[in-house]
Amino acid sequence: MYRRYLVTGCAGFIGWRVCELLLEQGELVVGIDNLNDAYDPRLKQWRLERLEREASFRFCPIDITDMEATDALFAGDVEAPEADDLERRPYSAVIHLAARAGIRASVEKPSAYFKDNVDGTLGLLEHCRKFQTPKIVLASSSSLYGAHNPVPYREDADTDRPFSPYAASKKAAETLCYTYHHLHGLDVSVLRYFTVYGPAGRPDMSVFRFIRWIAEGKPVRVFGDGLQSRDFTYVDDIARGTVAALRPLGYEVINLGGNHPTKVSALIDKIAELLGKEPQIEHLSTHPTDVPATCASIEKASRLLDWAPLTLLPEGLRRSIEWYQANRELVLALELGLQ
Repeated sequence: MYRRYLVTGCAGFIGWRVCELLLEQGELVVGIDNLNDAYDPRLKQWRLERLEREASFRFCPIDITDMEATDALFAGDVEAPEADDLERRPYSAVIHLAARAGIRASVEKPSAYFKDNVDGTLGLLEHCRKFQTPKIVLASSSSLYGAHNPVPYREDADTDRPFSPYAASKKAAETLCYTYHHLHGLDVSVLRYFTVYGPAGRPDMSVFRFIRWIAEGKPVRVFGDGLQSRDFTYVDDIARGTVAALRPLGYEVINLGGNHPTKVSALIDKIAELLGKEPQIEHLSTHPTDVPATCASIEKASRLLDWAPLTLLPEGLRRSIEWYQANRELVLALELGLQ
């Protein structure tokens, strides 16, 4: 018997790859996304077009904060003339990837982040309770760890000192998930992602920007001295870990990270080497939301999910550059947004 999954944020970077992986495994997938302009929606449309080629995928343009529309979706009242079986079958789980992303942008629009990331999560939890959907996977963030915890970050580290409204909103979403687990027995996997990159990645993220800037001979803007390090994690590894977290776990918070932190300066050098170009570096003041280093402890992911990252940074960057070169016309037209 096929399973049927609801994936929120299906046109997002991670959501797109999670949907593709589920479809490759023969699952039925209903994806929702409001295709907002938090970053250039033309990239979201590019991803969505590829998903809509699959017969086992159904897209619904719904905002997760719209309770009436979401209620109709869970009840199976959304029109689907040629996909009755897909639309009416109860959901086996919700993979909740929809969120307003971007740490620095959240400083400018904090209320939008709490509406989407907190109110949206609460609405989905209520619908899981109401329609007896047994499982939810929540996408969270390594940004919860702040700057005061030792690295590698363990899941039991203190997360009470977030540096940005984005991190604070993700903390609130995690807390709501625990409440619904405690009160209603909902099985919850909270996944804290570490600096996800790869083909068709978000244009506000460093890898996307650095590839475009270096490839086109533009100055590479770097906050701080470039010695800060990040635990870059390839998107396909993140998708595998997300799907693995669909198994029954009770309530667990689990890191998904590359486990090989890389300095920003070394990242730039590697991209430049792969492109065969010399980068022009422009250093800017350190941003108050930045932390010196991130690094995931992935022992828990290994133990509970049988998961480990498989794609090392040089290979992931090579694939990202190949995608850039194959889709250069699209990429050059995209707005990079707030850095």
